[in-house]
Amino acid sequence: MKELFILNQQPSIADQFLAELRDVRVQHDSMRFRNNLRRLGHLIAYEISKELDYTEKTINTPLAQANVKTLENQPILMTILRAGLPYYEGFRDVFDKSYSGFIGAYRRANEEAPDGFDIYLGYSAFPDITDKEIIVVDPMLATGASLCKSLNKVLEFGTPKMIHISATLAAPEGVEYLKKELNAPFKLWLCALDEKLNEKAYIYPGLGDAGDLAFGEKL
Repeated sequence: MKELFILNQQPSIADQFLAELRDVRVQHDSMRFRNNLRRLGHLIAYEISKELDYTEKTINTPLAQANVKTLENQPILMTILRAGLPYYEGFRDVFDKSYSGFIGAYRRANEEAPDGFDIYLGYSAFPDITDKEIIVVDPMLATGASLCKSLNKVLEFGTPKMIHISATLAAPEGVEYLKKELNAPFKLWLCALDEKLNEKAYIYPGLGDAGDLAFGEKL
């Protein structure tokens, strides 16, 4: 079963955070850019939390006993280095008892590839994912190729109960690619679904390079 949640389909404070991420007059402030990604991570993490399993227990307050619900199992958080880190921090703030995994993936030039590049996986470290709910956070879902290749590599080490994939912005082409190529059940959680990919495979209207805006331009 594949489901799609889009945060900005209903007006909320998320629209303000998204506007500042996109606005060239604001996004030059890298600290504010990172903070807006983190705040959007808080909001999406809250939405995902509604889908997880809870157990009821009794606790003692200063005055009496109270019945409360707590997470039955903590999800595993995963992100793609480096651009995913600020967005991931928002999820870690919410799921503060969760273990985390990290994947190093990037596009490199390859003249023999159909679209002129291939995906290089240079690093990965993550806990056991078998029968776990995992939340994969990456700010931009463009073609979907790097994310899909990264996740299919992770799936060689175990079968999760469910994969929750979250991006701040996505292109329809990336969403469709995941539906066709990802070899596991997943739910997709977006802050916004943009119009398309442009001729350079950038999300349009998008916001630019999230990694560069968060941490500075790379060589």
